[in-house]
Amino acid sequence: MLEETLVLFRNIRTPGYDGTLDSYRKAGGYQSLPKALTMQPEEVIALVKEAGLRGRGGAGFPTGLKWSFMAKNTGKHSYLVCNADESEPGTCKDRELMLKDPHLFLEGMMIGCYALGCHHGYIYVRGEYFPAIKSLNKALDDCYREGILGPKLLGGDYALDLTVHTGAGAYICGEESALLDSLEGKRGHPRVKPPFPAVAGFNSCPTSVNNVETLTNVTAILEMGADAYKNLGSPNNAGTHLVSLSGHVNRPGVYEVAMGVGLRDIIQELGGGVRGGKQLKGVIPGGSSSPVLRADEIDIAYDFDSVGKAGSMMGSSAIMVFDEDADVVKLLHRISRFYNHESCGQCTPCREGTHWARQLLRDFLQNNGSERKLNRLQRVGRNMGGTTLCALGDAASMPIVSFLKKFPDDFRQYYATAS
Repeated sequence: MLEETLVLFRNIRTPGYDGTLDSYRKAGGYQSLPKALTMQPEEVIALVKEAGLRGRGGAGFPTGLKWSFMAKNTGKHSYLVCNADESEPGTCKDRELMLKDPHLFLEGMMIGCYALGCHHGYIYVRGEYFPAIKSLNKALDDCYREGILGPKLLGGDYALDLTVHTGAGAYICGEESALLDSLEGKRGHPRVKPPFPAVAGFNSCPTSVNNVETLTNVTAILEMGADAYKNLGSPNNAGTHLVSLSGHVNRPGVYEVAMGVGLRDIIQELGGGVRGGKQLKGVIPGGSSSPVLRADEIDIAYDFDSVGKAGSMMGSSAIMVFDEDADVVKLLHRISRFYNHESCGQCTPCREGTHWARQLLRDFLQNNGSERKLNRLQRVGRNMGGTTLCALGDAASMPIVSFLKKFPDDFRQYYATAS
């Protein structure tokens, strides 16, 4: 029987824990930060590298390696910006940490700032997360009052300020360079790369952008050590990760599991299986932008590499389940409508492609589909992949291409039965 492996959720799952500074300290909190401050910043980065932490925002890029890319001796300030603009449909894991255990996340962010030589970090939060924003601001106020943050971090010589910045509800601002533009007060548009943020990020200064879960893992790595952390996961996929499980399951929710547990086990044992005793039809394994898997393709380990080998991606670990009665044409139309609405319009393949995909799918739903339109939808989907400045074009493309490949008869059924 699969059970949760509690590292990041160990406090949240403890009865009576309320996420306040007092509760966090009683649970052993703020022990990793003093430990980090006794180390050289390079040693902290080396420890994160050794632990094998990979970013939990979607790409799975090694965090320690990303930190080591930061430009040095530039004479400029350096920044750590936390991407808390959690907007991928189906994803709600970072919200849990910010809302219910903000100090565990903030401690990891402080350690990250120290490792990167930052004296001012920013937390860019999705604007709709009102309770989480309130929780974060309360936690920051408590930290300043207790001297954990400020001109003398924990009474030492290191100065650090953290600022919460709320977004305005644009999905594109989850892309790191668009986020940085938005943080600078501009319209959130993805930038041309290079230069990458590690060289010219926030205010043209060296910047690292990491998400909430990634930074929270840093606290755990300092606490338990690199080897113990690595042993929690599978080879090349260290640690635990938070899974947002939604759709047609009996027990949707956010769960913490070790990297490499079975995808089907998460759905059957943690999620209680498909609701109503129905048969599973498919799973979107990493948020709405990831390629869909059929029911017969989910007997795989749930980690970055295994899901990639299966032809999809773990992304933000948002598992979306749909049963045998689901209309995949309606489902894909809803996904495509979302990406069409959220396209910033900067790149032609994305701006035009998402529009045409939505229109073509609407034609199917209005019994106006045809084999010719099915082929056109395939071309539209493929032409968006890899042709845009940011990953939104790919995010819109991958569901279209995979749904048409995995469930072609569901689309043909629409025009085969049309009068």
